[in-house]
Amino acid sequence: MAPVLEKKLLGAAGAGDTLENSNDDEEGQNLWSSILSEVSTRSSSKLPSGKNILVFGEDGSGKTTIMAKLQGAEHNKKGRGLEYLYLSVHDEDRDDLTRCNVWILDGDLYHKGLLKFAVSAESLCDTLAVFVVDMSRPWTIMESLQKWAGVMRDHVDRLKMPPEEMRAMEQKMVKDFQEYTEPEEVAQGSPQRRAPSGGAEDEEVVLPLGENVLTHNLGIPVLIVCTKCDAVSVLEKEHDYREEHFDFIQSHIRRFCLKYGAALIYTSVKEEKNIDLLYKYIVHKMYDFQLTTPALVVEKDAVFIPSGWDNDKKIGILHENFTTVKPEDPFEEFITKPPIRKLVHDKEVNAEDEQVFLMKQQSLLAKQPATPTRAADSPARAASGSPRPTGRAGQANVASVSPMTSVKKPDPNMKGAAANEGVLANFFNSLLSKKTGAPGSPSAGGGGSGGGGVQGSAKKAGQKPVLTDVQAELDRMTRKADSMVMANDTSPTENEA
Repeated sequence: MAPVLEKKLLGAAGAGDTLENSNDDEEGQNLWSSILSEVSTRSSSKLPSGKNILVFGEDGSGKTTIMAKLQGAEHNKKGRGLEYLYLSVHDEDRDDLTRCNVWILDGDLYHKGLLKFAVSAESLCDTLAVFVVDMSRPWTIMESLQKWAGVMRDHVDRLKMPPEEMRAMEQKMVKDFQEYTEPEEVAQGSPQRRAPSGGAEDEEVVLPLGENVLTHNLGIPVLIVCTKCDAVSVLEKEHDYREEHFDFIQSHIRRFCLKYGAALIYTSVKEEKNIDLLYKYIVHKMYDFQLTTPALVVEKDAVFIPSGWDNDKKIGILHENFTTVKPEDPFEEFITKPPIRKLVHDKEVNAEDEQVFLMKQQSLLAKQPATPTRAADSPARAASGSPRPTGRAGQANVASVSPMTSVKKPDPNMKGAAANEGVLANFFNSLLSKKTGAPGSPSAGGGGSGGGGVQGSAKKAGQKPVLTDVQAELDRMTRKADSMVMANDTSPTENEA
């Protein structure tokens, strides 16, 4: 009996355990189902990851600077080939944070093959294309836009997307463009994500696309950023740009935007202009945040045109102010590159050495023919003027000689002896002429006969007599110097005696 009862008791205990385990399993399944449902609910509201921003632009257009500004960094590091940054996107309403990848392609077309490492066929639908143009060089804007849009188009074609997927992406672009509405006035604060679209919005009437709208549909959103818009004032002052020029530039850019269904925003990192607005529009297109800023077209350096707002009629308002240009005129014929004028100022000009300049002037004076006019006039002036002492007259004539002729440095192009002889001849010529006129000065007050004699002798004096007198004067000075040397040599012996 005991073994049988023991088996029954054990069987009852086993049945009880089975019932308890089944109850535990049901509770566990309910718990897991509730957790999974909560996670699925939260995941639908969480910020998605894996979003990409492709940035194109010329070298020096400021694409790295403005993306670093959005990132919150102040560095000016510039990479090569394909740069990588990321933007931190925070949803304060749900306390959610994610990262948005930013890929910046080098301005050299040689590196366009690196795009395959940034965006693949699977991630293309989560990509935003940004074309950066430089307002400080407006003559490069349209060429840059055409070039980089072609690079993006070629990359999309190389991905070989399935036709049905590409068609769905293109249709989504058309739908987003057609369903654009002016943002509602909401309280200023952090951007909030929009609620899922309901049936009422689906029943709204959708306007057809214009003739020139989305003719170049890339299947992804496109944003055109004009950087360095603080250069507008510089263009007005230095290059004589007028309102017509800026309206013409904006007209061409906006018509390009219509073809790609792109948005347009003018920014300036230097003046902190539209930087926050650029960030808000990016998270609006990438993460479906609410956009609270309407289109801005009043200020020429702070334009903002969201995708879907513009059309040909609105662009035509700019054409009303055109006087010297037509809307269909080629961009490069009216917005021309100015001539390079600063290179003249940048060229370094070195001043010539003073001694070299003086020697050049001495050489020019030495090549000129001798003019005895001053030598011949000096006796006449001395004769007609008041009598002066001989010493004073000699000093005046010495000072009246050209200072270049008294420079002791000879011309390097002339032989040393010939240069010294020419300088001495001019110097002694002035001295001898004065001495010749000196005896006539006292007689000028009497009858003036002495002055006439001196003037006549001066007129008859030629080159050879002057040189003869110079030679005689040199001989006299040499004899005088020799006699002084002999006197100095004999003086000690006299003292000793």
